[in-house]
Amino acid sequence: MFKHILVPVDGSDLAERAVETSLELAKRLGARITAFVAEPMPPLPAMGATPASYAREADTHLARTEAHAWTVLGRFGNRAAEVGVGFEGKFVRSEAVDQAIVDAAEELGCDLIVMVTHGRGTFGELLFGSHTKNVLARSKLPLLVLR
Repeated sequence: MFKHILVPVDGSDLAERAVETSLELAKRLGARITAFVAEPMPPLPAMGATPASYAREADTHLARTEAHAWTVLGRFGNRAAEVGVGFEGKFVRSEAVDQAIVDAAEELGCDLIVMVTHGRGTFGELLFGSHTKNVLARSKLPLLVLR
């Protein structure tokens, strides 16, 4: 049935549900998992910021978010090893996180995406958007959504 599952994660407590559910599903199906973290580029400089100060802030942002991403992927990889599921971690930078998820699933040959929705409601979606909703609209792959 499903042999390669993409699991976008962000390190949140809610994303842990996707980790555990995808591991259980992969173990039962004999599938492998690619955990995926997409982080945006640093925000634009504040008014009055000097090029040097922006460069320092951007470098700090890049280092911090990349370290966080690899920490999240490492924890997931450790859990996968504990339960005997094949695992790969992938990290990218993208302003369009939802499109990055869709692109990764296609490029990696995944046949299922497992992700969580933060359930912010209509107002929250207006403010923050909904990656899950956008992935559902853009991907041709089956999507298992957890809440």
